[in-house]
Amino acid sequence: MQLDEVIDQFHQALDQFAKGDPEPAKAVFSHGEDVSLANPWGPPVVGWEQVSAALDSAAARFEDGHVTAVDALTKHVTSGLACFLDLEHWQAKVGGGSEISPFELRVTSIYRPEGGTWALVHRHADPITTPQPPDAVLPK
Repeated sequence: MQLDEVIDQFHQALDQFAKGDPEPAKAVFSHGEDVSLANPWGPPVVGWEQVSAALDSAAARFEDGHVTAVDALTKHVTSGLACFLDLEHWQAKVGGGSEISPFELRVTSIYRPEGGTWALVHRHADPITTPQPPDAVLPK
């Protein structure tokens, strides 16, 4: 599968993720021991077992949602690696809430060729989408 097709597949999988189903997204991830994930709810994890469990946990926090848009900010693609910086626009019931809430994620994704297709080998998503004050990194 071509890279653009895999990216489209993952963006469609995000809609299922926002409804609480991690399986379509998991199908795009590498299942290797060097796969990594950093999401807003926990420390970064490495290795397929840990990434799979973190995806299950994250998807379980969402209900009745979907991704309304993905703004591609930049991409760097070579024959052996592809890196994307995107803003994802979501809306979902989060954490057992009863209201659908909109939110945005700043996302870095890295793909590499694996087994005749491209696989997601790293995803870092966080809610920082606006400038932060210098002391924002300090503990409160």
